Amino acid sequence: MVLKKLPFLLNKEVNLIANLSSVSALLKEVFDFFWVGFYIVEGERLIVGPYQGPLACLQIPYGKGVCGKSWELKESIVVSDVQLYEGHISCNPDSRSEIVVPVLDINGEVAVVLDIDSNRLNGFDDVDSMYLEQIGKNIQPFL
Repeated sequence: MVLKKLPFLLNKEVNLIANLSSVSALLKEVFDFFWVGFYIVEGERLIVGPYQGPLACLQIPYGKGVCGKSWELKESIVVSDVQLYEGHISCNPDSRSEIVVPVLDINGEVAVVLDIDSNRLNGFDDVDSMYLEQIGKNIQPFL
């Protein structure tokens, strides 16, 4: 359902922030994730962008935490239990599992990362990763 709605949603606007806001809201509405949003690459750090959920970390250094590691590796990361992830950055103690998907620009560089937290253990799997990567591909033209 989300992948079918996305092209119609994104074709109405060309502004990146507006589109990231819409995607965050759509994912939160459909799946009721604990936290869903984007971090935007700015120099050697990720800066919080549009999101839905409790307050977030404002910046994350390159290679640090799940988001920074996903940026560094240029690959999605699924974490079943954030307390067992070495170097996890806890923005909210109620977060229990996490999935992060990097979104690459046309040059193959990470421009934003999609970060989703669940307040349950084992909240995500490889199927989620596959579909969220498709969402990232829909965002790519706006980077």
